[in-house]
Amino acid sequence: MVRDGFFYALGLGVVAAALWYLSMPAALVALPIVLAAFFLWFFRDPNRTIPQAAGQIVSPGDGVVTEAEWIETIGGSRLRLSIFLNVFDVHVNRAPVGGVVTVCEFRKGEFMNAMKAESVLNNEQTLITIDAGGYEVSFKQIAGLLARRIVCNLKVGDRVERGQRIGLIKFGSRVDVLIPAAANLKVKTGARVKGGSTVLAVLPELTAQAKSAAAAVVA
Repeated sequence: MVRDGFFYALGLGVVAAALWYLSMPAALVALPIVLAAFFLWFFRDPNRTIPQAAGQIVSPGDGVVTEAEWIETIGGSRLRLSIFLNVFDVHVNRAPVGGVVTVCEFRKGEFMNAMKAESVLNNEQTLITIDAGGYEVSFKQIAGLLARRIVCNLKVGDRVERGQRIGLIKFGSRVDVLIPAAANLKVKTGARVKGGSTVLAVLPELTAQAKSAAAAVVA
């Protein structure tokens, strides 16, 4: 459970108690109680089994893959995956790879529907880039129509592990992941993914290196 959920629930519990003390109708007293239960559920933070194989890039969030397209960046071609999180998804975000944070930039912006293509450019967002040793993976926490706050617990120079919790986006949002061109995609548009546990792509050369290293140890 993310602690924010307890704060929201506690506040609503106080409201319910005040309404009960003032002898308000039962339906009115029940409303903040129902909302408190919703917030406790919304801010859930389940444990996940993190894949450990070399070269794997995991999803930074729960949701549905809505786009998969090639884009050109300063660093070359990248595959961009967009994952839409609705209000019912777990909103805790996780690191897609292990490594060192080289970029962590917050940018103010709009709060348009995260399903719209222009939201990736215009909406409030945080860009994080992780140097995984030999390659980089970037991802964005993008606010949506209902999302009004992005939480990122990282700063430049931090070392993270694959699947590590790094923050959250409140109340519906989107995460975009920029994957190296050499990676083999493991999901399709429309697939439902889970943060920290669903493998989005695999870098084949790193997998081959890991197998060679393991064979050398055995030999």
